[in-house]
Amino acid sequence: MTTHEPSPPHLAPGRPNLKLDDITGAIIDTAMRIHIDLGPGLLESVYEMILARALEKQGFHVECQKNIRFSYDNMLFEDAFRADLLVEQRVLVELKSVEHLAPVHFKQLQTYLRLMDLRVGLLINFGAATLKEGLRRIVNDLPASASPRLRVNQIRAGGEEDSRGGAENAEKDLHP
Repeated sequence: MTTHEPSPPHLAPGRPNLKLDDITGAIIDTAMRIHIDLGPGLLESVYEMILARALEKQGFHVECQKNIRFSYDNMLFEDAFRADLLVEQRVLVELKSVEHLAPVHFKQLQTYLRLMDLRVGLLINFGAATLKEGLRRIVNDLPASASPRLRVNQIRAGGEEDSRGGAENAEKDLHP
Protein backbone atom coordinates (compact mmCIF):
# COMPACT_ATOMS: atom_id res chain seq x y z
CA MET A 1 0.00 0.00 0.00
CA THR A 2 1.45 3.33 -1.02
CA THR A 3 0.15 6.42 0.66
CA HIS A 4 1.28 9.87 -0.26
CA GLU A 5 1.80 12.38 2.54
CA PRO A 6 -0.33 11.75 5.62
CA SER A 7 -3.28 13.99 6.27
CA PRO A 8 -3.14 16.40 9.19
CA PRO A 9 -4.57 14.87 12.40
CA HIS A 10 -7.73 16.98 12.25
CA LEU A 11 -8.42 15.49 8.83
CA ALA A 12 -8.21 11.85 9.84
CA PRO A 13 -9.47 9.32 7.29
CA GLY A 14 -13.04 8.16 7.41
CA ARG A 15 -14.47 11.41 8.75
CA PRO A 16 -18.17 10.59 9.02
CA ASN A 17 -19.14 14.28 8.87
CA LEU A 18 -18.03 14.45 5.24
CA LYS A 19 -20.85 13.67 2.84
CA LEU A 20 -20.16 11.35 -0.06
CA ASP A 21 -21.38 14.05 -2.43
CA ASP A 22 -18.80 16.48 -1.01
CA ILE A 23 -16.00 13.97 -1.48
CA THR A 24 -17.02 12.93 -4.99
CA GLY A 25 -17.67 16.55 -5.95
CA ALA A 26 -14.15 17.55 -4.92
CA ILE A 27 -12.65 14.59 -6.80
CA ILE A 28 -14.61 15.43 -9.96
CA ASP A 29 -13.77 19.14 -9.81
CA THR A 30 -10.09 18.38 -9.26
CA ALA A 31 -9.97 15.80 -12.07
CA MET A 32 -11.64 18.25 -14.45
CA ARG A 33 -9.11 20.95 -13.61
CA ILE A 34 -6.24 18.50 -14.21
CA HIS A 35 -7.72 17.37 -17.53
CA ILE A 36 -8.19 20.97 -18.67
CA ASP A 37 -4.61 21.83 -17.67
CA LEU A 38 -2.87 18.72 -19.05
CA GLY A 39 -5.28 17.20 -21.55
CA PRO A 40 -5.33 13.53 -22.58
CA GLY A 41 -2.30 11.46 -23.52
CA LEU A 42 -0.31 10.93 -20.33
CA LEU A 43 0.13 7.62 -18.55
CA GLU A 44 -2.53 6.63 -16.04
CA SER A 45 0.12 6.60 -13.31
CA VAL A 46 0.93 10.28 -13.96
CA TYR A 47 -2.72 11.32 -13.60
CA GLU A 48 -2.95 9.18 -10.47
CA MET A 49 -0.02 10.92 -8.79
CA ILE A 50 -1.25 14.38 -9.74
CA LEU A 51 -4.86 13.74 -8.66
CA ALA A 52 -3.78 12.19 -5.36
CA ARG A 53 -1.48 15.09 -4.55
CA ALA A 54 -4.10 17.70 -5.49
CA LEU A 55 -6.69 16.02 -3.25
CA GLU A 56 -4.22 15.80 -0.37
CA LYS A 57 -3.54 19.52 -0.71
CA GLN A 58 -7.28 19.99 -0.15
CA GLY A 59 -7.04 18.00 3.08
CA PHE A 60 -8.35 14.64 1.88
CA HIS A 61 -6.80 11.38 3.01
CA VAL A 62 -5.80 9.50 -0.15
CA GLU A 63 -4.40 5.99 -0.46
CA CYS A 64 -2.79 5.04 -3.78
CA GLN A 65 -2.52 1.53 -5.19
CA LYS A 66 -4.11 0.11 -2.07
CA ASN A 67 -3.87 -3.69 -1.90
CA ILE A 68 -7.30 -5.18 -1.37
CA ARG A 69 -7.87 -8.60 0.10
CA PHE A 70 -10.95 -10.76 0.21
CA SER A 71 -11.91 -14.34 0.83
CA TYR A 72 -14.00 -16.71 -1.21
CA ASP A 73 -14.88 -20.31 -0.43
CA ASN A 74 -12.41 -20.42 2.49
CA MET A 75 -9.61 -19.08 0.29
CA LEU A 76 -7.95 -15.82 1.26
CA PHE A 77 -6.60 -13.60 -1.50
CA GLU A 78 -4.18 -11.14 0.13
CA ASP A 79 -3.44 -9.10 -2.98
CA ALA A 80 -6.57 -9.71 -5.02
CA PHE A 81 -6.42 -6.30 -6.69
CA ARG A 82 -5.15 -2.79 -6.22
CA ALA A 83 -7.43 0.19 -5.95
CA ASP A 84 -6.03 3.18 -7.85
CA LEU A 85 -7.22 5.69 -5.26
CA LEU A 86 -9.21 5.32 -2.08
CA VAL A 87 -10.31 8.73 -0.80
CA GLU A 88 -11.30 9.12 2.85
CA GLN A 89 -11.65 5.33 3.00
CA ARG A 90 -15.10 5.84 1.42
CA VAL A 91 -14.77 6.61 -2.30
CA LEU A 92 -12.98 4.32 -4.73
CA VAL A 93 -11.51 6.02 -7.78
CA GLU A 94 -10.48 3.91 -10.76
CA LEU A 95 -8.43 5.82 -13.31
CA LYS A 96 -7.96 5.08 -16.99
CA SER A 97 -6.10 6.77 -19.81
CA VAL A 98 -7.66 5.18 -22.88
CA GLU A 99 -9.47 6.58 -25.90
CA HIS A 100 -12.83 5.03 -24.92
CA LEU A 101 -14.05 3.24 -21.81
CA ALA A 102 -15.02 -0.39 -22.35
CA PRO A 103 -17.70 -2.40 -20.52
CA VAL A 104 -14.96 -4.27 -18.65
CA HIS A 105 -13.89 -1.00 -16.98
CA PHE A 106 -17.36 -0.57 -15.47
CA LYS A 107 -17.49 -4.20 -14.38
CA GLN A 108 -14.07 -3.91 -12.77
CA LEU A 109 -15.13 -0.96 -10.63
CA GLN A 110 -18.46 -2.60 -9.75
CA THR A 111 -16.63 -5.71 -8.55
CA TYR A 112 -14.14 -3.66 -6.52
CA LEU A 113 -16.96 -1.71 -4.86
CA ARG A 114 -18.82 -4.88 -3.96
CA LEU A 115 -15.74 -6.64 -2.58
CA MET A 116 -14.72 -3.57 -0.57
CA ASP A 117 -18.31 -2.96 0.59
CA LEU A 118 -18.18 0.65 -0.57
CA ARG A 119 -21.16 2.70 -1.68
CA VAL A 120 -19.73 4.77 -4.51
CA GLY A 121 -16.91 4.80 -6.99
CA LEU A 122 -15.73 7.06 -9.75
CA LEU A 123 -14.43 5.81 -13.08
CA ILE A 124 -12.34 8.61 -14.55
CA ASN A 125 -10.86 8.33 -18.05
CA PHE A 126 -8.23 10.99 -18.63
CA GLY A 127 -7.79 9.71 -22.19
CA ALA A 128 -11.16 11.06 -23.33
CA ALA A 129 -11.32 14.24 -25.39
CA THR A 130 -13.25 15.89 -22.55
CA LEU A 131 -13.50 14.59 -19.02
CA LYS A 132 -17.29 14.82 -19.20
CA GLU A 133 -17.09 11.99 -21.75
CA GLY A 134 -14.79 9.96 -19.54
CA LEU A 135 -16.44 10.32 -16.15
CA ARG A 136 -18.86 7.88 -14.55
CA ARG A 137 -20.15 7.68 -10.98
CA ILE A 138 -21.06 4.13 -10.04
CA VAL A 139 -23.31 3.33 -7.10
CA ASN A 140 -23.01 -0.04 -5.40
CA ASP A 141 -26.68 -1.08 -5.67
CA LEU A 142 -27.70 1.45 -3.05
CA PRO A 143 -30.06 4.42 -3.30
CA ALA A 144 -28.54 7.02 -5.59
CA SER A 145 -27.42 10.42 -4.41
CA ALA A 146 -30.10 13.07 -4.20
CA SER A 147 -27.73 15.71 -5.51
CA PRO A 148 -28.58 16.61 -9.13
CA ARG A 149 -24.97 17.58 -9.69
CA LEU A 150 -23.72 14.11 -8.84
CA ARG A 151 -26.48 11.98 -10.33
CA VAL A 152 -24.52 12.04 -13.56
CA ASN A 153 -24.00 8.66 -15.16
CA GLN A 154 -24.82 6.67 -12.08
CA ILE A 155 -24.73 3.01 -12.86
CA ARG A 156 -26.07 0.55 -10.35
CA ALA A 157 -24.14 -2.63 -9.66
CA GLY A 158 -26.43 -4.51 -12.05
CA GLY A 159 -25.21 -2.31 -14.91
CA GLU A 160 -28.41 -0.35 -15.62
CA GLU A 161 -28.49 3.45 -15.71
CA ASP A 162 -30.10 5.20 -12.75
CA SER A 163 -33.42 6.54 -13.99
CA ARG A 164 -32.91 9.76 -12.06
CA GLY A 165 -29.87 10.92 -13.99
CA GLY A 166 -28.44 8.99 -16.89
CA ALA A 167 -25.80 9.60 -19.49
CA GLU A 168 -28.13 11.81 -21.54
CA ASN A 169 -27.84 14.44 -18.79
CA ALA A 170 -24.06 14.20 -18.37
CA GLU A 171 -23.16 17.40 -20.18
CA LYS A 172 -25.48 19.68 -18.25
CA ASP A 173 -25.38 17.99 -14.83
CA LEU A 174 -21.65 17.88 -14.15
CA HIS A 175 -21.37 21.52 -13.26
CA PRO A 176 -24.39 23.57 -12.24
